[in-house]
Amino acid sequence: MPSDDQPDFFGDEIPLPPACGSATAAGAKSAHRPLAARMRPRRLSEVVGQGHILEPGSLLPRLVSQNRFGSLIFYGPPGSGKTSIAEAIANETGSRFVRVNAVMSNVAELREILGVARRRPDAATILFIDELHRFNKSQQDLLLPDVEDGNVRLIGATTHNPGFYVNPPLLSRSHLFRLEPLSPPIVASVLKAALADTERGLGGRGVTADDKLLGDLAVLCDGDLRRALNALEVIVLGLPENGIMSAADLEVFARERRIRYDADEDEHYDTISAFIKSCRGSDPDAAMYWLAKMLAGGEDPRFIARRLVILASEDVGLADPQALPLTVAAHHAVDFVGLPEAELTLAHATLYIATAPKSNSATLALGEAHRVLKEQPVQTIPSALRSKSGQANKRIGQGRGYKYSHDFPENISGDEYLEKPLSLYVPKTAGWEAKIAERLARWRELKAGLRRSK
Repeated sequence: MPSDDQPDFFGDEIPLPPACGSATAAGAKSAHRPLAARMRPRRLSEVVGQGHILEPGSLLPRLVSQNRFGSLIFYGPPGSGKTSIAEAIANETGSRFVRVNAVMSNVAELREILGVARRRPDAATILFIDELHRFNKSQQDLLLPDVEDGNVRLIGATTHNPGFYVNPPLLSRSHLFRLEPLSPPIVASVLKAALADTERGLGGRGVTADDKLLGDLAVLCDGDLRRALNALEVIVLGLPENGIMSAADLEVFARERRIRYDADEDEHYDTISAFIKSCRGSDPDAAMYWLAKMLAGGEDPRFIARRLVILASEDVGLADPQALPLTVAAHHAVDFVGLPEAELTLAHATLYIATAPKSNSATLALGEAHRVLKEQPVQTIPSALRSKSGQANKRIGQGRGYKYSHDFPENISGDEYLEKPLSLYVPKTAGWEAKIAERLARWRELKAGLRRSK
């Protein structure tokens, strides 16, 4: 069965099933194929759950109905319908469909496929490349001339962000469509149809299942329709004909459920982004959910701890000065405690950050300081502030006139510490920083009074 994450046969011209035909012929031809392959949509109108790109009147159906589409890239999670849409397009347009798996292909094979397509212009070859992100730059560049000349129409499928993995020239010549994970109700509806379908599905077995059970199976498969159909087939084939599925039949899948989480790939970056934004947004429930997902997916706990340390300064800052030492302690604890106990440490630090008052004044002040340094002349250090250590410095008068702050009330001497005073730090009014704002206002009054008294 074709898969987003398993090697497939490659370089083969795939004979697509007719949109209409005898049930006997179709059944004989596909009896050995997995259920997910047998149940593939034959037309775009049969594809489920991607209404944002396939609803009537939208761009992709219009291009296909007129057979005027160019190269396409489908980007989405496993089992969301990328291959199904590609095969449906080829079927509706009567195109020659050649499938390549990027894991197993090479430059020599690509040259041969492209050469055949050039010699058969009337066949309107669609070259479908599964796992397009696996192709290196040379392989992707090899496609460009034939894509440009229209010798092949490329349809690429990838679970990885094309902006990072597809060469810009190839990406610019393609329409990009993002597919979303399928919702449990949609997956459950397809499972129900597969149970009843006698032509391509499991209807001949006579097995029944209530809607709740199919919904539970859909939830376990995390929006991956192919995985759900394969699981259903395994369960049904393990039951007697005319049997009834029970909750016990799902237990093995529930025990072996794996959270989809690809280290150093899109799921990694998207989940940590959701975690950071949940902490910043003071939502402890969402923060704990995304933390649990990362831990269940095998994320490095030290990576999570480092992000918490950053959050402590970037988003909590002076509103709660205890956030930084607490997260640093959590980072050290993760190192010497290790999993699974370190999960509690991460939970502790996450909840502290999520529920702490927030201030990004340190972030803004540093950014403003960098901006001023970049856009204005670098200020000269006032002579009174320079080091007076060493005979040479003393002779030229460095440090002369400096007023020792501790000799003045509240440590305010009235001196300026920049040649041209700047306002870079603007305290927020949350948490501890409200007191800082009051203190700074009081000091400004003292300094103004001292300058007036001179």
